[in-house]
Amino acid sequence: MKNSILYEDNHLIIINKKSGEIVQGDKTGDESLIDKVKSYLKNTYQKQGNVFCGLVHRVDRPVSGIVIFAKTSKALSRMNAIFKEQKIQKFYWAIVKNKPQDECGTLVHYLKKNENLNKSFAVNSEKKGYQRAELIYTYLLSSEHYHLLEIELITGRHHQIRVQLSAIGSTIKGDLKYGYPRSNSDASISLHARAVKFTHPVSNIALTIEAPLPKDSLWMYFKEKMKEKNRL
Repeated sequence: MKNSILYEDNHLIIINKKSGEIVQGDKTGDESLIDKVKSYLKNTYQKQGNVFCGLVHRVDRPVSGIVIFAKTSKALSRMNAIFKEQKIQKFYWAIVKNKPQDECGTLVHYLKKNENLNKSFAVNSEKKGYQRAELIYTYLLSSEHYHLLEIELITGRHHQIRVQLSAIGSTIKGDLKYGYPRSNSDASISLHARAVKFTHPVSNIALTIEAPLPKDSLWMYFKEKMKEKNRL
């Protein structure tokens, strides 16, 4: 757990989640990330009884990257307000097979979640029962077969990035649920919660937290190419 911690103080603990880890417990019965964080806090600080650990937001099981937890109820309520008021910037990196027609753009769709399928569906115009979803994407660079996009998530809907990129023909690598033809070997999808920027809810210090990329060969290829690009 210690190697996964990106930031910790008296109020917050921010984790770099591995793909395959589940944030909250579900019917699978697998140990959740929130339970791992509670165990870490209990053992590290010799806490007695139940340990408070508030989940600020969720990241899908096959997705890697930043997950924020609150260590106090005050921090949780203030972080909930920060998310609700969209006073946080959330950036993801996605590897896709098909490059979008435009190298950057804003996507707006209207999404509805199907609980039975655990899947969201997108339409292009307002429709009863559908929620507005918005993101900004930017093309970064390409490998021989794939393309790397950066996404700034404006709203926070169920499977939002996955369904919106699929809707424009740029399905995320490995995402069978949204139309990619084959899975990744580790059952991940190539979507990573890369960075967040927000003002600390208690200290009022501006924070920028970045999560290292997964250590598979394609992510590492893009990491090196981004280093080269930024040096030019």
